[in-house]
Amino acid sequence: MATRADMPALAVLMNAAIGELQKPFLTEEQIASSRAIMGLDTQLVDDGTYFIAEQNGVLAGCGGWSRRATLYGGDRSPGRDAALLDPTKDAARVRAMYTHPSFIRRGVGRLILTLCEDAARGEGFTSVELMATRAGEPLYRACGFVAVEEVVDNRGGAGVPLLRMRKAL
Repeated sequence: MATRADMPALAVLMNAAIGELQKPFLTEEQIASSRAIMGLDTQLVDDGTYFIAEQNGVLAGCGGWSRRATLYGGDRSPGRDAALLDPTKDAARVRAMYTHPSFIRRGVGRLILTLCEDAARGEGFTSVELMATRAGEPLYRACGFVAVEEVVDNRGGAGVPLLRMRKAL
């Protein structure tokens, strides 16, 4: 589980992931906009629902889940909602999934996603949803998520295409 002491290293990982892994899908302006609308939500760390994955002591990836209403975005993102979800009718949120570019295609994202799903299921949730970037979409589809809604987020300046996805647990 991530702690507040991990946050500086997590910020570096997130910046690298956004900057490198989005290049095939977004313009430089959209990548800059992504940095403004994405990032770590410290509520996940404080709630004890944010995982880190290391390989030989090196931070390889991170991600978490939430029992709160906010679907995506970091501490600076407007429109956050800390209201608790009802597991009998709401989907848990998978949040802030990032893999360091040096560790892609090694199962890091799949591992963290499995940990998130298992934890949400353990708290009575029967489904999960997330907001996927174009870079993350193939992983989520391979793990059984289906597209629910296409979104363009303009809050950071240039519009960033995102895909709301859902999965039954």
